[in-house]
Amino acid sequence: MSTRAVLEVIALDAGDAVAAEAGGADRLELVTDMAADGLTPSAADFAAIRAAVDLPLRVMLRLADGFAAGGADGVDRLVGTAGELRAAGAEEFVLGFLDEAGAVDLPAVERVVTALQGCRWTFHRAIDRAADRDALRKQLDGLPGLDTYLTAGAAAGVDHGLPTLAAEAGRSGEAGYEQQILVGGGLRLDHVPALRAAGIDAFHIGGAARPDGWAGPVGADAVARWRAVLDGAPDGVPAGARQGGSVPE
Repeated sequence: MSTRAVLEVIALDAGDAVAAEAGGADRLELVTDMAADGLTPSAADFAAIRAAVDLPLRVMLRLADGFAAGGADGVDRLVGTAGELRAAGAEEFVLGFLDEAGAVDLPAVERVVTALQGCRWTFHRAIDRAADRDALRKQLDGLPGLDTYLTAGAAAGVDHGLPTLAAEAGRSGEAGYEQQILVGGGLRLDHVPALRAAGIDAFHIGGAARPDGWAGPVGADAVARWRAVLDGAPDGVPAGARQGGSVPE
């Protein structure tokens, strides 16, 4: 039996969230300020999106550009922010911190994860900037709630990371490799067949869900095209549209 691939879409506001849900997204990553590659949204913004859609929401915990936690003060702020979001109803998160040498900042990660009280979370693309991906995975192995790695396989994006993604997918079940691989970062539709053949079943899009780029909102038709390809339509046309409905552009 085939398994439906997970499609996660970045949402900046309730309008994005509604369009992504209409297009067939399975989950949303909530961020603000994409000029800084995605920072933590406010609890009020989370609440507005939570009220607008029924999809699972993973909320970014990142207060500044880059992958540093910001020292003791930064970690204190992250813990406080996590508490505010938990109080607003957030149940899933996205985070990841490196030290100056490019190793995982384990003390920072552990403190923030403790504040999440067992919630599920994704370690984001900090892994693509890590000095040693394998060491990072093994250091994080066993932390409560960690169920996903968001990665392109390389800092430069999926084009460069395909061999690494396939190799890591091949290690599924090993210590440090039990989490789901969520591919994102320069991901295109033409990457999907090779990734699916490697056993990867989760995909993350941001700009690809926005017909006008980051200056415009998520488009339901753009998301639907991804949904169709992930569901096996080679031309990216949903079955209903092929039978007489409109074809998403």
